[in-house]
Parts: sequence; structure tokens; C-alpha cells
Amino acid sequence: MKTSEQESIGGANMARRSFLRYAGLGVASAGLLATAACHKDHKINVGGGIDIGAKGDLAILNYAYALEQLEAAFYIQVVSNPYAGMTSDEKALFTSIRDHEVLHREFFKAALGGNAIPALTVDFSTIDFTKKAAVLGAAKAFEDTGVKAYDGAGYLIQDPGYLTIAGKIVSVEARHAALISNMLVAGSFAADDQVDSNGLNKTATIAEVLPIANTYLKTKVSASNYSYVA
Repeated sequence: MKTSEQESIGGANMARRSFLRYAGLGVASAGLLATAACHKDHKINVGGGIDIGAKGDLAILNYAYALEQLEAAFYIQVVSNPYAGMTSDEKALFTSIRDHEVLHREFFKAALGGNAIPALTVDFSTIDFTKKAAVLGAAKAFEDTGVKAYDGAGYLIQDPGYLTIAGKIVSVEARHAALISNMLVAGSFAADDQVDSNGLNKTATIAEVLPIANTYLKTKVSASNYSYVA
């Protein structure tokens, strides 16, 4: 039986097949990775952590799936337990972001099929969800890191279909990042902590991103084939 987080929520109640059509990929395309390997290509590490697996599309999609699980869980918490003084407009914005993240998570889960890493257990004990500043600060960290992660690992994707969908997802994540940044400081939607002097978004490697993500995960994620072990 699916957990409440696995179920589509509120405005994000689009079925997986519907989302695949919405994203521009057919159901057959979603099964490519699932049928490409006859066994699960991820490793269970000592201590209950997981590894995204061998190099290739399977590993990169599992990497993205891990990050989307984390973001979806965060925004589910934000919307379910609004901070003090959250306005109706703010709640509507967070709800929209939550719905996007749930859809992204479910896309990767469906695309990976039996090759998906397990559901991750989050740890948000360092975030005070009752305070606006704490929530926005965490949201900015998640969104900025997420965009850097997609931009830093996208070139590793080999299948054109999955590269296309990664581009579509990161463009939405960048919109989230700009919105959150602007909520913190008006006019900071493309600040120099994210955009370089050439007008390009900054990037981060898998080995740079996962230590940040693991700060908010009880299930530690490694990428031993990409130079990082938790």
C-alpha cells in the first residue's frame, strides 16, 4: 500500500501515465530503463544507506529521484504545517511548488521501475517549520542546490528522451529557485550566488551535492562511481 507521501496530493493528483504524456514521453519510453537491465543496479551500503549505482542513465536518474524525494517531502511538510503568519498567497505558492515536486518524484519512480532506489527517510530536525525565515532559508538551499545538481549532471545522461525531460524539470526548478530567492530579498531572483559573470547558472557535481542532501536524510545516499561515499 502506498504511503501518504507516495500518493499524489491535492493539485498533484495526476496519474503517472498522465504525467508522462504531459511531459512529452510515452509510457513505452518510461519503461526503457526498467527493461534495459535485468537486475537492480543499486547497492545497499553498510549502515542502511544506498548507492545510486553504476555509471549511466540508471544512476543519474536515481540521483535525480533521490533529490526529488527530498524536495517533495520538504514541501509536503511546509504545506501541511504552515509557519506562523503564512498568508494565503504564500500557501498557494508553496502548494504549487509541492505539487510540481511530487510530480517530478513520481516521474522518476515510474521511469526507473524496479531499478529505483528505495524510498528515503528524511530528517528535517534542523529546520524550524514554525518560522518563515527558517523555511525560506531551507527552501532556497534545496532549490539552488537542485538546479546546480541538474546542470552539473545533465551532460551525463545518454538517452535523448531523458535528457529532454531533465531539461524540462530543471527549468521548473529554476523558476522555484527564483521565486524563493525573491521572497527572501526582493529583486534577487537571479543573484550572483547562483548566476555567474557570463549569465550562466552555476553548477555542482554529484560529489558536491550529495553531502548537502544527506544533511537532511536519515537514509544516506552515496555515489561511489562518481567519487562520493557517505
